[in-house]
Amino acid sequence: MNARKDAAIFDGRHVHFIGIGGCGTSGLALMMKSRGATVSGSDQSASDTTTSLRNAGIAVSIGNSPLPLKPEIDLVVYSAAVAADHPELVQADSMKIETMTYAQALGWAQSGRTGVSIAGTHGKSTTTALLAHLLIEAGLDPSVIVGANCPQLNGGGTRTGSETIPSGLLAGTPGIFVAEACEFNRSFHSHQPTMALINNVEEDHLDVYGSLDEIVKSFRVFAGNLPAEEVGGRLLIGHDGAHRRAVASGLQCAVSTFGWSPTADYKVEYEPSTNATSIWYRNEEMLSWRGRLSGEHNALNSAAAAILATWLGATLSAIKHALESFAGVERRMQYLGACVTDAGAHVRVFDDYGHHPTECERTLTALRNAENPRRIICVFQPHQHSRTRFLLEQFAQSFSHADLVIVPPIYFVRDSEIERTLVSSADLVARLNAKGTNARAIDDFAEIDEFLHRHTQDGDLIVVMGAGPVWKIGHDFVKALTQQTNRAVSMPPRAAASPNE
Repeated sequence: MNARKDAAIFDGRHVHFIGIGGCGTSGLALMMKSRGATVSGSDQSASDTTTSLRNAGIAVSIGNSPLPLKPEIDLVVYSAAVAADHPELVQADSMKIETMTYAQALGWAQSGRTGVSIAGTHGKSTTTALLAHLLIEAGLDPSVIVGANCPQLNGGGTRTGSETIPSGLLAGTPGIFVAEACEFNRSFHSHQPTMALINNVEEDHLDVYGSLDEIVKSFRVFAGNLPAEEVGGRLLIGHDGAHRRAVASGLQCAVSTFGWSPTADYKVEYEPSTNATSIWYRNEEMLSWRGRLSGEHNALNSAAAAILATWLGATLSAIKHALESFAGVERRMQYLGACVTDAGAHVRVFDDYGHHPTECERTLTALRNAENPRRIICVFQPHQHSRTRFLLEQFAQSFSHADLVIVPPIYFVRDSEIERTLVSSADLVARLNAKGTNARAIDDFAEIDEFLHRHTQDGDLIVVMGAGPVWKIGHDFVKALTQQTNRAVSMPPRAAASPNE
């Protein structure tokens, strides 16, 4: 294995996080504290996350006017959303305090562990959480940071495990640290993994990369950071859909492929009607299971997690049991509940993080196959004007399994004001209607809620999709109805919640 050193790198450090309320930053803050650092932080607004951090003994300041940095602070970590002229960054510079991006700090944290980084355009959060669950159930006690909440990770997205692997083939080597590796702004180049997964590579974040070629090159750099095979470096990459020849050829680490192709090193098979998945290695069945995650994409996510778990020393029996017990990740095709509208319609409601055309299509396909609804009504909030503009035609083709698509205004984040003027939700609605998908733009969340109450029919399935605040629509819809007398019904979905990255 790649024997990383300096397991006590955080002892005695005083670390301050700007934007500490984020999913990743909050997890890393908790991990640093558990590994000996004194941690503080700030965020623009209070949340359940900042409350939890305070309950864990971390001082958090809230508001647009942060408090002066304490003189004992020797490191400032900031999230990708923090601007260069943020008062605390300016203050840190004037005080000559070391600064790191969240991604750089995450890579630093991996330096004392057997790092496992989960990358790809889609499936990162689900696969990271899945692998963590498998390793925990196998008794390997991993550290974990995932960009989503997972009920089986104590309801959050972080966990601090053993300094050394307690059992199995790698017992006594540096403890496992599984982390989601985001490609935005090339942040995953800062990771220091021993092993890595690349699920798939597609067009996304074109405001940063400009072209698919540049995205592929960036994944190549990420893969090239893995250590040599002789010291444990290993890459698992999708046989199809990950540009494996361009990304993985000539690497010093060991490279294995997985996927549907018979020529993949690990061949995956999936039967939608029974939700049965199997992995074949060298023409012999390695593992089979019936999990709770529906859809071909989740079969691949699960298979990738299982393969990595075997590399890390988990037994096949433990992996099988854990795959069959994994319940999913919040906001990844999450089942919110069944209820009865004022008009007497029995409906089921799901919430999903999908914000890329491929994710939207996979989620809708999985829901159609697994739930067999009368109609699917999708409330989709596009995330970023640049992504919507660059991928407009792909989005227009990705909702064929929806009977009605309701589109609120595009969620504005990171883009320029000029970009904001170049595309709107009405443009997407026009493209959807032109492709034969019934769609309408509704500007206000309250109006969408009213529309759903008036127009849903018995047997309908509502799925709320997007990376912005659109999740509130689904949660508020279910909450309002279940608070009414005799409106809550016992009507479980035909398949359990199925995360989609």
